[in-house]
Amino acid sequence: MKNKIVLGTRGSKLAVWQAEWVKARLEGLYKGLTVELLKIKTTGDKILDVPLAKVGGKGLFVKEIEEAMLRGEIDIAVHSMKDVPVAFPPELHLPVICEREDPRDALISGGMKFADLPHGAKIGTSSLRRSCQLLSIRPDLQIVQLRGNLETRFRKLGEKEFDAMILAAAGVKRLGWQERITECIPAEISLPAIGQGAIGIECRKDDAETNKMIAALNHDETHICVTAERACLTKLEGGCQVPIAAHAVLDGKRLSMRGLVGSVDGKTILRSAAEGSAADAEAIGLRLAEDLLSKGADRILSEVYGK
Repeated sequence: MKNKIVLGTRGSKLAVWQAEWVKARLEGLYKGLTVELLKIKTTGDKILDVPLAKVGGKGLFVKEIEEAMLRGEIDIAVHSMKDVPVAFPPELHLPVICEREDPRDALISGGMKFADLPHGAKIGTSSLRRSCQLLSIRPDLQIVQLRGNLETRFRKLGEKEFDAMILAAAGVKRLGWQERITECIPAEISLPAIGQGAIGIECRKDDAETNKMIAALNHDETHICVTAERACLTKLEGGCQVPIAAHAVLDGKRLSMRGLVGSVDGKTILRSAAEGSAADAEAIGLRLAEDLLSKGADRILSEVYGK
């Protein structure tokens, strides 16, 4: 058995927390193993003054990490699943998806719930998925582009740059800041991003020993749900920042899934649902995407991508 694994991660506080969590689990499983963290700055971390959708949101937070893996500088990489593209370099794969945290979006406002936000309130978010859903319910809201790590975002809220912000509940909870959450927004109002709340582990296909060691961290239920969600994303040819949402839930061996594609202004929201056996997770995700496409999702996405 290997006595050392080098783990690649982004350098943000949340990314490092996730990497440290995987490190602790692996070192706890294998006596004598040392997991070394290597922080890697990605394109998404460098470009903070442009909305991600305008930069081309596919792979912005993983490209440099994957390149380091292909060069043999790292053995595994830990990612937030909502940032992971559906396509990988031929030599790499993502065999492990760890147990999901709360997948919902969280409103951070210092006290006011979503229903109580004043007319014209400024909402900070970088996500077209979030903004289109919120604007469909409250077209009076002003969406303010919000980039940077969680600490930066909380600082901007404290400086009153906006009235409230929307973040993934999972990240806030993982950092122990759950008391700052005003409310977790129901999926009926803001359907979560594909893979939101889940952590994935990527590695080289030909590294049999490492693949075997990390397999113990895979969570079957989460893996099935995220597989369905990512199949939907693959069919829709979407990136992590476009107005696409899909969320799957497993009840025994039955998988149910909801999805949507929305226009940036929130005036058009296409919704669909699908369900079936957990063994058919990928097919369920594809079926959901095909129904959305039949309703006109391709036209909406073409406008977002500027095609």
